[in-house]
Amino acid sequence: MSAPSDATRRDALLELRQVAKRYTTPDQGSISILEGIDLTLHAGEIVAILGRSGCGKSTLLRILCGLIPASAGAVLYRGQPVTRPEPRISMVFQTFGLFPWLTVLENVALGLEAQGVAAAERHKRALAAIDMIGLDGFESAYPKELSGGMRQRVGFARALVVAPDVLLMDEAFSALDVPTSETLRNDLLDLWLERRIPTRAILMVSHSIEEVLMIADRIVILDANPGRLKAELAVTLRHPRDPVTPAFRALTERIYTLMSSGPTTRSIGIGHRLPGSGVQQMVGLLDEIAAHDDQGAELAAAANALELEVDELFPIVEGLELFGFAQVSAGLISITAHGRAFLEADILQRKEIFAEHLVRNVPLAAHICRVIDERPQHCAPESRFLRELEDTLSSDEAERVLSVVIDWGRYAEVFAYDFDRGEFVAEDPAGVTPADSE
Repeated sequence: MSAPSDATRRDALLELRQVAKRYTTPDQGSISILEGIDLTLHAGEIVAILGRSGCGKSTLLRILCGLIPASAGAVLYRGQPVTRPEPRISMVFQTFGLFPWLTVLENVALGLEAQGVAAAERHKRALAAIDMIGLDGFESAYPKELSGGMRQRVGFARALVVAPDVLLMDEAFSALDVPTSETLRNDLLDLWLERRIPTRAILMVSHSIEEVLMIADRIVILDANPGRLKAELAVTLRHPRDPVTPAFRALTERIYTLMSSGPTTRSIGIGHRLPGSGVQQMVGLLDEIAAHDDQGAELAAAANALELEVDELFPIVEGLELFGFAQVSAGLISITAHGRAFLEADILQRKEIFAEHLVRNVPLAAHICRVIDERPQHCAPESRFLRELEDTLSSDEAERVLSVVIDWGRYAEVFAYDFDRGEFVAEDPAGVTPADSE
């Protein structure tokens, strides 16, 4: 990618240049979370980041505000390297993160106190921020007295009171119910459009396509494993935006197409990041696809019908693709012959079909079955497989992946799992009593 021009740099508040983030595994290996990220946030725009779960969206925000360092590349704020938390960059998190022993006023003023602002000025600016965000009258209330929406308003007031150049939002609305989320989102957008907040640019991470289309001027889509810039999309719809208009729906379908594009078949190994999709979730999506006969279903329509957000839909889609039950092309998902056979089978036949595809298509499941079968006692400790997974995955991700394969294996009855002993056991061990090994 060519270097940005001088004209581009003049209004660039934040820049990422070939940024990467890697973590070291216990055996001194490397886990890549982000690779080769180039991104510029300009004054006067709201940019949203979308991507499948695990693509590094939240990690990217933490690098941008200086909470964690990049492993490679450059992070610049107004042309200067970001090496520590930058006071002119504020973040609103998904969780409220309020101090329960402090009042609303004290929580909001905390950042100003950390900056050394005098008490009288702190009080004045905190009251103004509370009033601006719609919480006047609750200055003396404690977090436990507030609803979830009100607590998140405190989070926004705390972020805005320091007059940040850049506001970062890490799924700031996702912990709220839909009506509260929409109200808070619209209030923030009104403050932005009316220039009532000092912030010059906003960068947000979200799992909701509709949410980002209601707000953003530009959408950045990240690929996963590792996170890479996949596509950018300008949003030129005028505010206020209506999600039922043809233009809005067309952009929604375009985003689903971009997020689902790419190779659907690839060789995977034992340490593949298995999608967290349950069997019943896969059956539910197969039912929705089958209702469209052989034409396939639009991903956007399927997500809407099943009330699924991006982070919920795509793991299910990936699971169906992994098992060979569905395939995705150009924003359409269609059922395969294997998927239809599975869907139309009775309970016992479904288990048999699922077991066959699990062992054939998921190397970790086949590996566990093979190890159990080869051992005299037909059992093996989970610690053995966690160690193998941690060669390529973080410890948390290794545990998550193993829990996914446990659920799949139990459903398929290809092995059993003894939670108390932390052991995998042959589903029908012919009367053999599990014993500790290794």
